[in-house]
Amino acid sequence: MSKFIQLHLLTSYAPSNLNRDDLGRPKTARMGGSERLRVSSQSLKRNWRCSDLFEQALAGHIGTRSKRFGEQLRLQLTTKGVSDKKAIEWASAIAGQFGKLKKDSVEIEQLAHISPTEQQAAFALLDKLVAEDRAPTTGELELLTSTTTAVDIAMFGRMLASSPEFNIEAACQVAHAISVHSVAVEDDYFTAVDDLNDGLDDRGASHIGESGFAAALFYSYICIDKELLVENLAGDLELANKAIAALVEAAVKVSPKGKQNSFASRAYASFVLAEKGNQQPRSLSVAFLKPVFGDDQAVEAIRKLQEQAANFDRVYGPCADSRIELNAVTGEGNFNELVAFIAD
Repeated sequence: MSKFIQLHLLTSYAPSNLNRDDLGRPKTARMGGSERLRVSSQSLKRNWRCSDLFEQALAGHIGTRSKRFGEQLRLQLTTKGVSDKKAIEWASAIAGQFGKLKKDSVEIEQLAHISPTEQQAAFALLDKLVAEDRAPTTGELELLTSTTTAVDIAMFGRMLASSPEFNIEAACQVAHAISVHSVAVEDDYFTAVDDLNDGLDDRGASHIGESGFAAALFYSYICIDKELLVENLAGDLELANKAIAALVEAAVKVSPKGKQNSFASRAYASFVLAEKGNQQPRSLSVAFLKPVFGDDQAVEAIRKLQEQAANFDRVYGPCADSRIELNAVTGEGNFNELVAFIAD
């Protein structure tokens, strides 16, 4: 089994606003001396994790991020006839396993990522406590977070500074997507007309606004430590392979949701280079330090990506044991073969 799986993607978006900053404009970054469009890794991971595609492929193995788990537990106890005092005490003890609680509250201070098995174990413990009319023991509480089968937690990790024993190291690293060329963010000036305004007394617009947008061909990089993923999933290799296959499909097909209704910014990756091996991983972003110019940017970006991979091999020796490509610009490659190669 190869330890590392690396994905290099080129995805083109027409004018859009995929991932907004605090002013509502597309996120950017300077790279190679020029302004680039950017989509944060947090945005990418959330859209993949919450996509219908991911949830259907991995039903029953996706966690829930929430501060309110303790309140769910308290409500469950009160509906079973437990007094408010005991419900708060027991719910606090269980929720406290997943993070530090707010003062005088059953709410967790930070968003806690809780797996389905952990949720089931917590509610099963509640039933036991109600039946035996007692508080949970330390041993019972420690068992709640002993294993996880949530693939999103195993892939993207979880961290709570207040509960380090709850932490899981991420088996998947995702870079911010960056445009391979320089960009200039533009403004879309728009108006809205009142349908019931006959224009006899008021010919003006009922609303005027502006929305930032830009078009870009993005380079994205993903690195999966398959050995760590299997370890995080308690040795379940079959589940790890299903998770990798679902992640690959989501990364290739699922777009960020920013201003989706305004721009219909849905796209599949135009080019994918997948690599497997035990060698130290490396991004190929250096291929685009010099922005891509010209009328055929997709073809030029693919050429530069392939050339950079070859140059790394030439200098350092083979940086992967095996590779496969999918090129939707030229119609070469097959998506099912790509997934089989990566998840095998």
